[in-house]
Amino acid sequence: MSRHRASPPDPLRLALAAGAVGLVVLAGAGWASTRLGEYSVMSTGHAVDGQVDGVRESDPHHPGGGTAPASGRLSAASVDVTSLVVDPSRPADNRVELVARRGVIQVPDGRAVDGYTVNGTSPGPTIRARQGQLLEVTLVNESVPDGVTLHWHGVDVPNAEDGVAGVTQDAVPVGGRHIYRFVVEDAGTYWYHSHQVSHEQVERGLLGALVVDPAGPAQESVDQVALLHVFAGQHTLNGAASDARVTAAPGTRARIRVINTDQGTAALWASEPYRVAATDGHEVTGPSDVVGQKVLVPAGGRVDVTVVVPDGGARVHVGGARSVVVGPDGSQVPIQPQPRGTVDLLSYGAPASIGFDAERPDRVFDYVIDRRIGLIDGRPGSFWTVNGHLFPDVPMFHVTEGDIVRFRVTNDSGEVHPMHLHGHHVVVLSRDGVAAQGSPWVVDSLDVHPGETYEIAFEADNPGIWSDHCHTLQHAQDGLIAHLMYEGVTTRFTIGGRHANHPE
Repeated sequence: MSRHRASPPDPLRLALAAGAVGLVVLAGAGWASTRLGEYSVMSTGHAVDGQVDGVRESDPHHPGGGTAPASGRLSAASVDVTSLVVDPSRPADNRVELVARRGVIQVPDGRAVDGYTVNGTSPGPTIRARQGQLLEVTLVNESVPDGVTLHWHGVDVPNAEDGVAGVTQDAVPVGGRHIYRFVVEDAGTYWYHSHQVSHEQVERGLLGALVVDPAGPAQESVDQVALLHVFAGQHTLNGAASDARVTAAPGTRARIRVINTDQGTAALWASEPYRVAATDGHEVTGPSDVVGQKVLVPAGGRVDVTVVVPDGGARVHVGGARSVVVGPDGSQVPIQPQPRGTVDLLSYGAPASIGFDAERPDRVFDYVIDRRIGLIDGRPGSFWTVNGHLFPDVPMFHVTEGDIVRFRVTNDSGEVHPMHLHGHHVVVLSRDGVAAQGSPWVVDSLDVHPGETYEIAFEADNPGIWSDHCHTLQHAQDGLIAHLMYEGVTTRFTIGGRHANHPE
């Protein structure tokens, strides 16, 4: 008996069939998740209450779990974000003017690129203030055509000063200005950047460093900022495509403040024993010497390290491509290969109180990251999801001031996500079920790798409407963003519309 052999498939028919399937998927899964024109974050997504009595909010049997009505637990007496400010009558201790421009960035030891500058350079000037001071910054938009804002990354500012276009303010148009006022309560290493069209404006240079010196005497006599950024493929350190050299006498303890303003994780290691002194502006308790290991800095994150300078100097590798050489003039320190081992900040340092009882939370939320096909702002594609939902149908995590809040963050997406919560610092409680054992690991930017689950906690002590997003900024543009929303707080600002607010 003869065997019939099927004809090979027609490529054109396969393409048409695949396209038809894609349209069906988009129609079924994506149309409800697209949003065009002007809208408010108050009306996007669905409210999640998260109240607990020992059961997670995601448990369908928990009476406080799941979703709540859009009005949720908002009180009748609502507060607009613009009223969440410091005392207007308090005079500023430190005043700065920052002028944003579009133009050419002259990269020392590199090539010029088209981008954005602050006061004529990128990165912009490093702002230094003393802990407890009221900082007043006037932002002037001289020539950024899409408008501009300033977000104070890692500083727990009042909500009105958060600088998120369409949520806490309108983007500042060309010729306009905006004044930010906030008290720098916590000493540490921070940075500022635009939160208007951020995936473009930050990548192209609209940023700078902010250092808050302690109110008391500094523990190190040498204090060096090391801001990392890639300009059109050029790896730079403090804006230059070359290493930095810092003069220091042998025996000096130097602090290197590494700020990762890029879109991926940066590695940090040194030629000499070093200590991890701080993460995201918060000092590590009982740091010990690190030898033969690197520490990883998430996108948006900061890590301060200290090193005692030997006679021949020390080399601190920052980001792999650049180094800070600290020591006597003329120090020649060989390049050190990147260590294979990594410092685990979950167990580094000495245990200490975190200041609240994370085992008795008032709210517990899940934040599950994945991706699927759909539409965002009319764009078809494969986009990120939060708890299975595409933006803007993402959770609005409702809290009340004073709540102890726990999040369980899970990454099922296959890519690393540096998650950044505005207005708060969180304490890492566990990773993949392994409890933290070292110094309180306090962060505002946390790398969550594929397959990982972190439990984090914080006290809801800063009322407002706060973004909670991935700091690989194109990921935020593609929908990896949700909001923490305090009871009774509202916003008059909108995304899109005549002010053309586009925060991501």
